[in-house]
Amino acid sequence: AGFKRFLGEVRSELQRYLDGERWFQAKGDSPLGLVAYFSPEFGIAEAVPQYSGGLGVLAGDHLKSSSDLGVPLVGVGLLYRHGYFRQSLDADGWQQERYPLLDPHVMALTRCEGVRVEVDLAADELPLVAQVWKADVGRVPLYFLDADVEENSDDIRSVTDRLYGGDTEHRLRQEILLGIGGVRALQAVGIEAQVFHTNEGHAGFLGLERIRQLVVGEGLTYAEAIEAVRAGCIFTTHTPVPAGIDRFPLELMDKYFGRWCDEVGVKIGDLVALGHRPGDVADEPFNMAVMGLRLAGRSNGVAQLHGEVSRDMFGDLWPDLESDETPIGSITNGVHAHTWTSPEITDVLSRYVLPEWDEAG
Repeated sequence: AGFKRFLGEVRSELQRYLDGERWFQAKGDSPLGLVAYFSPEFGIAEAVPQYSGGLGVLAGDHLKSSSDLGVPLVGVGLLYRHGYFRQSLDADGWQQERYPLLDPHVMALTRCEGVRVEVDLAADELPLVAQVWKADVGRVPLYFLDADVEENSDDIRSVTDRLYGGDTEHRLRQEILLGIGGVRALQAVGIEAQVFHTNEGHAGFLGLERIRQLVVGEGLTYAEAIEAVRAGCIFTTHTPVPAGIDRFPLELMDKYFGRWCDEVGVKIGDLVALGHRPGDVADEPFNMAVMGLRLAGRSNGVAQLHGEVSRDMFGDLWPDLESDETPIGSITNGVHAHTWTSPEITDVLSRYVLPEWDEAG
């Protein structure tokens, strides 16, 4: 009886949290409908181990804070069956890696029944089919795409095997599924977003899918579609050194995006130009950060200093502007306060710093 009473209290508190007016709703009418937040990893909790470090922890905190503040947000990522490796040391002090198999059926996830998303890969391969799982991060739904389904060959099923695993082509396939498949997954579950936020360049191909849909479905020209996509896209760069940015050889871009070029009615060189700097030679690898900046209406680094570094790194994309006028701002990384505060301090703050503490996203 005591446990049932406790469980009822927890459910009542959760419902109060879900139904109550939050900071965003208290602001009154807002033109913002919904933001789709794309990231290759999300650090929600150890019970959903789909993250490796800072990028994922930031993304997870972003969703939690949006839930607490009532910001209309939906997350999109990939479901890795092995996640990131578990680390241990052997008797000689050498790192050992283990990749435990993750079963989504016993995780805090719900499969979106009947939802299947298809994504073209190379011309000589069958389309990749992905199922979709949903996690509820408070008020914020988070959707994961999963290629481990019976419709796919073993090779294609392995696309979502590990976070940051495999070779360059494997990474490209993952990012095609995340970006292109992610846009289609939202549409498949009936979600229409106004703004698309790309958390680092890994999900940048979402812009290409939106361009394709505007050209094929709405009759826009390629140039018009780029401008339309840019108006609703935000890009956050996290990497302060060129070596940390995804770059794909042109032969792979041609192999995996030939169909896209045919549908949009452009040559591969037109696509490649989105990922090239002004001074790049023709065979320079395709730079995902450059494409992210070109297709974003607003871009930012993750600290004031990082904003300055990013403006120096990418200033040549705006050759007519001085470095300090380069349109890359900065929003300093924050944390979800309730996640990173001990229970003892949380109790003190809950008692004496209300209502501010309750809304400390």
